[in-house]
Amino acid sequence: MIILAYMVDALAALLGMLLQIYMWIIIARAVISWVNPDARLADKTFDDYMLDGPLKALDAIRNATGEAKVNVVGYCLGGTLLACTLAWMAAQGAGKGDDRIASATFFTALVDFKNAGELAVFIDEKQLTSIENKMRQRGYLEGAEMASTFNMMRGNDLIWSFVVNNYLLGKEPFPFDLLYWNADATRMPAVMHSFYLRKMYHENKLVEPGGITLNGVPLDLRKIATPSYVVSTREDHIAPWKSTYAATGLYKGPVKFVLSASGHIAGIVNPPAAGKYNYWTNDKNPKSADAWLAAAQEHPGSWWPDWQKWVARFAGKWVPARRPGDGKLKPLCDAPGEYVKVRAD
Repeated sequence: MIILAYMVDALAALLGMLLQIYMWIIIARAVISWVNPDARLADKTFDDYMLDGPLKALDAIRNATGEAKVNVVGYCLGGTLLACTLAWMAAQGAGKGDDRIASATFFTALVDFKNAGELAVFIDEKQLTSIENKMRQRGYLEGAEMASTFNMMRGNDLIWSFVVNNYLLGKEPFPFDLLYWNADATRMPAVMHSFYLRKMYHENKLVEPGGITLNGVPLDLRKIATPSYVVSTREDHIAPWKSTYAATGLYKGPVKFVLSASGHIAGIVNPPAAGKYNYWTNDKNPKSADAWLAAAQEHPGSWWPDWQKWVARFAGKWVPARRPGDGKLKPLCDAPGEYVKVRAD
């Protein structure tokens, strides 16, 4: 299984998730942990992220394990990248396509940016130009700037509550693991991030057939035949669930849409043992998101067991544990990698 995550906090959450979902029957496991880019990677494009990310990972998994197909998960921007990759793969081979991905799971991922929620307030021509000027000077968007934008979208919870309780009242911050993950932000390369903001958020080109071209191939989401499991969260302020629901009317293949309670991270990182929240399912995908919810069935607890049943249909047989390096792919170094030692300052 390939995991494509957007931010470091999301990746940390998914790593914890993988350790707990011991019952999965999956073909192969791999987590793509993106390096925190600096000025040397300023010219990395969205094409590069696709070619050097999921596509190279598919090759690496085959070399390491011999497995030809995988189940893939994309979280947030990682989900948008996954949709682009699937559309690119569908256009390969004179109509035969590239079928190395057995199933695709999308966590809180936008592909239609028509109603992008509160974040759209920060994306107009004037603000885009300002962001691009800053990125041009440094070669990247600083992670702290992105984190501040997300915090401002939930100011009462993520800014003013700390001002009142910590600064005015002198109280110690309440220990909360998700806030530590939130503080572990990552940078974005200048060229790639500008393309993402302009072509997707600002112009909404990904939803148009041929609106975006990657590595010389015009993308059409309507050609994606891969079975998909789309998970969104009801209180998500970054990827509003009614906007992520648009994917159900775009992909050609079967799509199961699931709505979890809570927000962008907590609603996803919700192991069954916690006994928290609830989720909704519906066997049909009507055109309207409101119509979907009106007819949906509510379930207590985490959506994880439902996902386990779904993804197991696309999994292979149990295999013994593999030692890294036993296959054709040799390890570069011990996990989690050299780059994690790089300090932000």
